[in-house]
Amino acid sequence: MFNSPGAGVGGSGEPRASSSLSSPNVMTRRVLGTPLRKRRRGSGEEEGRIPGEGTDGACASCEPAQELSQRFERRKKQRKWLCERERLHSSNSLHKILQREFSNRGNLGFVKRSSSERFKRMQVQQMFNTYDPRENERWKLNFLKKCSKVVEIVGAKGMIFALAHSGVCAAFCRETNKRLCYLNIQDDEVVRSLFYNKNNETLITVSVYATDNFSSLKCRSTPLEFIRRGEPQEGGMPLFEDESLQWPGFVEFDDVNGKVLTYNAQKHVYKVFDLKNYNLLYMINDGTVSEIKVSPGILLLIHDYENKDHVPLKILSVEDGKVLKEFMHPLMPNRMVDFVEQFDEKLLVKQEKENLRITDVCSGACIEVANTQFMNPNAFIFLYENHLFLTFRDRQVEVWNFKGELVTSFEDHLLWHPNCNTNNIYITQEQDLIVSYCKPKQEGEEKSLASINVSSILTGKCQAKLGQMQEEKGCEGSSHESLLLSPGGGRISGDAALGDVTALFYNEERNEIYTGNASGRVFVWSN
Repeated sequence: MFNSPGAGVGGSGEPRASSSLSSPNVMTRRVLGTPLRKRRRGSGEEEGRIPGEGTDGACASCEPAQELSQRFERRKKQRKWLCERERLHSSNSLHKILQREFSNRGNLGFVKRSSSERFKRMQVQQMFNTYDPRENERWKLNFLKKCSKVVEIVGAKGMIFALAHSGVCAAFCRETNKRLCYLNIQDDEVVRSLFYNKNNETLITVSVYATDNFSSLKCRSTPLEFIRRGEPQEGGMPLFEDESLQWPGFVEFDDVNGKVLTYNAQKHVYKVFDLKNYNLLYMINDGTVSEIKVSPGILLLIHDYENKDHVPLKILSVEDGKVLKEFMHPLMPNRMVDFVEQFDEKLLVKQEKENLRITDVCSGACIEVANTQFMNPNAFIFLYENHLFLTFRDRQVEVWNFKGELVTSFEDHLLWHPNCNTNNIYITQEQDLIVSYCKPKQEGEEKSLASINVSSILTGKCQAKLGQMQEEKGCEGSSHESLLLSPGGGRISGDAALGDVTALFYNEERNEIYTGNASGRVFVWSN
């Protein structure tokens, strides 16, 4: 029962959507009926099987390891070619001029590429409020009428979408700096998460409703044009109406592969849909599957391994569900499994008090990283363009490669929140910068010294810092002296906007940073 803004569906905990352990901007967003499931051995979740596939092992019908290796190599070459093409374009003066002239933003499209210049002199330019007491009559539920913190922000096509912890979701226009509408279509609708589908320029909202006791997730796709008109109820359409997404079911949006993964917990069936047109592609129906991991081009099926000395694994093509490889990964006895992750051909397995093992699923080669060197992280973010991954532990961020080597330790990027929350972190599309809400490394510093730090992922160097410490040597940022006149007549400084930041988003198209705070306000940082 969703009793209050602090109660989850069917139990206690925050009513929030959580990303899988992957990039918040370039990979997936998984929305569950309750808070994020804990990683544990033998979770007891039952899931699905590919129609026509048996459970007695399909090694004979799998593609040879050599063909699977060739598939991964093609992906690497394509990625390398795309990166090289972008590098050549960025260094070509003619291309820069053409980009400026053909930009729909005119001369504003001619933005400096340097990251230090990009964030230099950023100031608080505008403030929005998700809470409006004049709108309370529209809400049927009492907790929707209360002010609550911002938990998620999305920016697209000159609009800002802010989701409050209570479940109220508001849309704002940057051209007029006014609220366009609320995205809660029904008076008992509680929005749980947002996803911008760039394939068809729509905003997908995932919600629960009081009419069914908040027991099932419902998805709705709304074209941005109707939101801009302030009429989200006119152009929106429901998605996956035939799917029962009750706890522990979920829906996961995969931006990289262009897929949607749903899990029907009652029927133990996974389904994969095309993100472009929402057509059903295939189903997975195998009651021994305990978890599915999404990676570029593939799905990793982790079968139940309770009381076993190995983890049964299966790699599927994300496009058609075809089995590419089926194998077993050995486990150390009497040791809990901390995590199992897949990135291209690399399988990462970590057990309690054991070394991290990075295995090449094509060649079988294995690299071990000492337990004392690689501490068990709270979360991962895989950097698919750079073939690296970020780890988050005790406010610290580190960059590793798949040889088990530490690539980067950040010199000034101490996260403010001890528990990693992907809504407080942004990775740029080129995966070269990380933008986070940070605190100073010195002990005993006041909370007013919080800042938004922009750091290079490859070097760990601080590129810019927004906040009271912006003028510190080595970090170029905007002046903190700017004041914003609030709608109520009060004056708001940049430092005040950095108090109790609960959500962060960087709009690369407009070069703006949006921060949401515990009071339900959204601040726009721009230069």
